[in-house]
Parts: sequence; structure tokens; C-alpha cells
Amino acid sequence: MSAPAASIVPKEHVGLSGAEAARRLAEHGRNEIQRGETRSAWGVLLEQFRSPMIALLLGACAVSALLGEHADAIAIGAIVVLNALIGFAQESRAERALLALRSMTAPRARVMRDGYAVQLPAAEVVPGDVLLLEAGDIVAADARLYEAHALATNEAALTGESAPVDKAARPVAGDAPLAQRTDTVFLGTAVTRGTGLAEVQATGMSTELGKIAHLLASTGETETPLQKRLEQVTRTLLMACGVVVVLVAALGLWHGEGWMGVLLSSISLAVAAVPEGLPAVVTIALALGVQRMAAKHALVRRLQAVETLGSATVVCTDKTGTLTTGTMEVREVWGPDERAVLFTSAACCDASLGPDGKEGTGDPTELALLRAALAKGIRREELEGERPRVKVRPFDSETKRMSVLRADGVLYVKGALEVLLPRCRAGTEGAVEATRTLAGRGLRVLAVARGQGEEEEGLELLGLVGMADPPRPEAVEAVAAARAAGVRTVMITGDSPETALAIGRELGIVRPGEDAAELIHARVTAEDKLRIVRRWKERGEVVAMTGDGVNDAPALREAHIGIAMGRTGTEVTREAADLVLTDDNFATIITAIREGRAIYENIRKTLVYLLVGNVGELTVMLAASLVGLPLPLLPLQLLWINLVTDSLPALALVMDPARAELLSRPPRRPEEPMLGGHQWRHILLVGALEAAVVLGVFIWADPEQHVERARALAFSTLVFAELLRAFAARSATRIFWEVGPLTNRLLLGIVLFSAGLQVAIYELPAARGLFGLGALHTWELGLTFALGLIPVTALELSKLLRRGFPHHPSPSGRGTG
Repeated sequence: MSAPAASIVPKEHVGLSGAEAARRLAEHGRNEIQRGETRSAWGVLLEQFRSPMIALLLGACAVSALLGEHADAIAIGAIVVLNALIGFAQESRAERALLALRSMTAPRARVMRDGYAVQLPAAEVVPGDVLLLEAGDIVAADARLYEAHALATNEAALTGESAPVDKAARPVAGDAPLAQRTDTVFLGTAVTRGTGLAEVQATGMSTELGKIAHLLASTGETETPLQKRLEQVTRTLLMACGVVVVLVAALGLWHGEGWMGVLLSSISLAVAAVPEGLPAVVTIALALGVQRMAAKHALVRRLQAVETLGSATVVCTDKTGTLTTGTMEVREVWGPDERAVLFTSAACCDASLGPDGKEGTGDPTELALLRAALAKGIRREELEGERPRVKVRPFDSETKRMSVLRADGVLYVKGALEVLLPRCRAGTEGAVEATRTLAGRGLRVLAVARGQGEEEEGLELLGLVGMADPPRPEAVEAVAAARAAGVRTVMITGDSPETALAIGRELGIVRPGEDAAELIHARVTAEDKLRIVRRWKERGEVVAMTGDGVNDAPALREAHIGIAMGRTGTEVTREAADLVLTDDNFATIITAIREGRAIYENIRKTLVYLLVGNVGELTVMLAASLVGLPLPLLPLQLLWINLVTDSLPALALVMDPARAELLSRPPRRPEEPMLGGHQWRHILLVGALEAAVVLGVFIWADPEQHVERARALAFSTLVFAELLRAFAARSATRIFWEVGPLTNRLLLGIVLFSAGLQVAIYELPAARGLFGLGALHTWELGLTFALGLIPVTALELSKLLRRGFPHHPSPSGRGTG
């Protein structure tokens, strides 16, 4: 209900008229966070099919359909659709983040209109309106204060400042940092105490919150290192496949083969070149990582985020609530009688602790004082019963102190030392030096005094209380683990430089002799955070960014991986992030880095395993064409090898457990490709060895006279070689028994199962006819198994030989196994 303005505000602050407010609403628009122009859903969906990997998958799908393998075509098509849907979901996250920003604005506001205080929808607030503020309100717009009575607002989500900000009507320079504009209240922040009057200066997208929305809309999704590396591999495969297919088709025509024979050869080579199991392998590897991380307090919103974090070289992290507990705590008490200091602090408080002694209502600083007092057995409830209040002078940003006169005649006072010191007649010796020492450690210092009567003169200074938002104990270990893993931790906070540096040193982010300006950034805005992330990216680093406030959201989207706090984080931050920590614990990030490294290692060794098989198949087909031999393998046989005897072991390889030493190595270089020179040499050499064995048995079997028997021998030899080589693929430096045969029982089971299927093909006449194979004797099957042992034996022997040359780089990793 409206009330006369004179009973609430001075006459000079009677507000706008209804007509003027309507005119300004039409001029400035509604006080809302606007959504930018969006693409159609169909346009976003179609864009997901514009990548080399998708082209490769569609090619494999078409080949399978041409050969009548409809089940394979459907499976590959399903993978294409799944990838497209995941990409579609990623593109829509920015819009959801902007919607979350809109939800932060106050639903209603109290303003002066036509001389009366009225409530109206916050969207109708216009520049020039007079806001009436009191504790519990959500500020409806950016506004300059006329009056402030013990007013404080919580701006942590906007500025990163951990403690409530005291507000005053004294003008502050317009170019002051956001966290230091004490004469202004901001849209979306909460009033924690006091009352005030403020004139609206900006609404909607012109507010500080609106500027963050602009930044959020201007930042795009960053392509992950895994996506880039897989696209490089895919392009290489496409080019190689095209060259070989054209070459073989030309050779076939030159040898006088008919068009049907040439088409059959080309299709066979295309099938041989395409690793159909790769998309499934990558998807399953990332999905397993998602499951493991969910069990360790991290929810993954995007599959690639798990692997990307394993590539991280820099973690830019917010301080409040991430590296620290997010609550104020008494860290040190200075004075001759600690109990007297805490008793007086509790006697001069308006806050109240909850039944558990931890949570409560009121100012975070006072809650910290009450928790410290409770630890000494001092309860404010008992104090209020024994010594009721007689008179209270509340804290005010002008006086910088609070006093409470109680029934025992004692005046309990707390405030800034510079204010209390002139009013004290005793206990002041060493107080100034102690204040400097405590402040130098990044502590917020409060002076505590007492006197007789209600006059705040002739007081006795009891001591000082140093408070801070303390580091999480596990964060200290996590920062050390990140450093050991070669990952730099960069702290970004809205707190003061002194507090930030003290916490940074306590956490071990900065060590003696290191440049603090590089690793610690204080008093930063949303624009500063975005600029810091971009600067690290320009230096070629893979950047992870953590945060919980609205001002973190643009930087989270700009980073290679954004990590939001699930408990204390805003909805805006969670929507903009790739990973959400349900325990708000920095240590969980280090666990995720280890998991990400394991996933990358498994994907790379599995990719090497698959490509060795593809190179072997291509070499067999190409070499036979060059010398004019019949096709050693038919398209259906190649599909069987790729989808059953290659892809099934690959799925088991990608599930290998993570090794303990992963965090003792430096991160991968950002420019390092998925497959470097060492990996390609390994692929070509082992693939050539497999091809030589298969071609040897094919030629020995006299294909000109007994082509079906020759193909049967070649087919069986290649299948056994692939299955057995899976055991050697688990490590680049350790032989099969050292890795532990039973540490991946799934692989052992799959190899035995696939080998059984292979033998069954030869035992069933219908299966032999389907695959175009001749019958084999038992000794011939034994021969193909023995020949299949040659590649894996050569690989295991090479590992033993390389141990005499410790500096020789491994073929599938940087000296790792």
C-alpha cells in the first residue's frame, strides 16, 4: 500500500511523476537483461555436420549401406546423430546463461512515484527513480545513494569481494574500481543490513550486470584440444584414403580390370582406411570419464571437458569460496586477555548463530566473531539474558564503529582502530604496530574496547581481532599437486591486493622469488577476468577457469574449460560452465586433471592401435594391386575386421585404468598433435610388418589357383595379428606381463570371444559362404595363429631393447607407458 512520501523520505526525494516515468520507460526500455539475436534451431543443428570427422563418418555409413551392411550403416549413422545432438546442446548454453542472468534481477522494487512509496515490477524501474532500500532487498538497478544508514550490500557475485561492502552517500570518483564504488548500489546485489535511498542511474543492459551479459554474449565456445587433434588426424586419413583409392582404381583400369572389379577394389580400400570404431571409442572414453568424475563430486556438462582439463597448463581460479571456505573466520586475536576481547565482541553484535553454531543470520564479520566466542564458551543468547541491552548505536560507515550499553553499565564497542584510538585512555600501547602486522598478513582488523556509561569516551582498548576468509585445507595440497603436475595456478579475485597476496602465499601459489603479479590478480572486474584468460590463451596455454559469481561467467565461457561451483555458484555461472563441482573444492579439479590425462592417453594409444590395423589392411590391398594379384581381402571381410576384431578390443583398451604417475609428469604441450612423428612411424612400421606377414601367407597359398583358400589364410592371419597386438598396445614401455594381464579383464575376455567367433566362421559352412572363404584344416588355423604372434612379439622385444636407451622417445607417448 502506498504511503505519504513525507513520512518516508525528504521532500527533495519525492521521485518521478507517473507520466515522466512512462516517458522514460519508452525511451530507455524495460529494466531487463536482454537476449541477443539468436540463430534458428535448425541452423545450429546443421552446423554440427560441418567437420572432417562427420564427413569421415558419413563416408563410412555410405560404404556400409552400399555393401548391404545395413546394421553397420545404422550404427554409424546413430553416432553421427549423437555427435550432432551433443554439439547442438553446447551451442544453446550461452542463451541459457543469459536467461539465468535475467533471473537474478529483483522481481519487484520499492520506488517513489508522485510523492508516494509504491511497489512495482522491477522491469518498470527507470533512470531517475528513487529506490527505497532495506535489509533483505535485491537491488533493482544501478543507483547512486542519497542516504545510507548502516547500509551494506553483498556484491560477491558481481565483484568477487568476500565481505559485505559498506555503503555511504559520500561521492566516489566515477572511474574508481567497481569494488570501491561505495556510493553506488548495483542491480542484482543483496542488501545485508541498514537502509538507504538511491537515485537510479542505469537500468537493464546499461547496468554493470548488463555489461556482463554483453560480454557473455560476445564470448564463443572454444574448440577443445581433443577436437582439434582429432580433426587433424581425420584430415590426414581423408587425404590418404583419397590418394590410395584413386591410385588403386587407376592401377586396376591399367591392368585391364572391369569397372565392377575396380569399384569393388575402391570400396574395399575405403572400408580398410576408415576406422569405424574411432567415434565410438572416443565417445565411450569420455562417457566413462563423466561417470568417474560424477562419483568424485564433478558434474560434466560437456563430454570433451573431461579430456580438455587433462590438457590444462593454467588454472585461473577465483579465490572466494573456491580456494577459501567462503566464510569469514577469526584468524588471530591480539591483546593481553583473549577471552575479554571475544566476550566484548559477542556483546557488541547484532548477528545470531544457528543451533549448529555454524550457520546464522546477520553480518558475516559478526558471525565470525560469534563463532570464535562460542569456541571459548561464550554464548550471545546467555549474554542477552544476563545483561540485556539498554542502548545501541548501530554500525555506520560514517562513524566506523558500533556500541552497545548493557544492563551491567558497561559500554561494549568495536570498530576501526583509527576511530577508537583517540577515544581510549588505556590499552593502546603497541596497537598501531599490531594493526599493521595483521593487515600485512591480509587480515581484516577490528578493534575492541569497553567503557562505563553511554559516552564513547575514556575507553579501555582490549585488543584487536584479525579476520579473513581462510584457505581450504585441501586447497593447499591441491595447489602443490597442480604445481608438481606442471600446471600453474593463477588466483583472480575482487579482494584487496594485500588479502590476495597473503592468501596466495599461504596456499603456495606464490613462492619466494616468484613474480606475484603474474600469478595473483586483485580488484578485478569481469572485463579484467576475460582479458586475463585471453592473454594466457594468446601465449599458447590451455586455460581452465573456475568461478562462482556472475562476473566469472564470461571468462568461464572464454576459457578452454569453464568450471563452476555447484554449492555457492550462481545459476549464471553453472549454465556458462563445462564442469560443475558439487563440493566447491579446488582439489576436485586436480582429480579431474588426472582423469583427463588418463582419458587422453587411452584415446591416443587406442587410436594408434586402430590405425596400425588400417595401415596394415591398406598396405595389403595396395601391394596386391601393384603386382596384379587378386584382392587378398573382400569388403565384408574388412568390415568384419574393423568392426569386430579391431573395434571391440579398442573399446576395452580405452577403459584401461589410470596410472598413478600421471600427475608427476608435465602437461602435454598445447601445440603437440594427437599423433606426432613417433606415433606415425610406429603406425607405419608395425602396419607394414602386419601387411608383410599377411601378404606372405597369401602369396604362399597360391591365390591364382586357390583364391578362396588364400583369402581364408590371409583373413585369419590378419585377425589373429590384430587381436594379439591389443595386449602390446596397452603400454609403450612395459611388456604385457608388467602391465598386468588382469588389470583389464575386459580386454582379455573380448580377445578370447573374438578369436572364438573367428574360428566359428571356418567351422560353419554358411558363414564361410557369406564371407567368401575356403575351408581350412586345424593345422592351418594353428599356422595363422602362430603367424599372428609375429607382430606382437616384435613389439614386446622392441620394448625390452629400448630399455638400454632411456632417452629414446617412445612410439606412442613422450616416454610414458
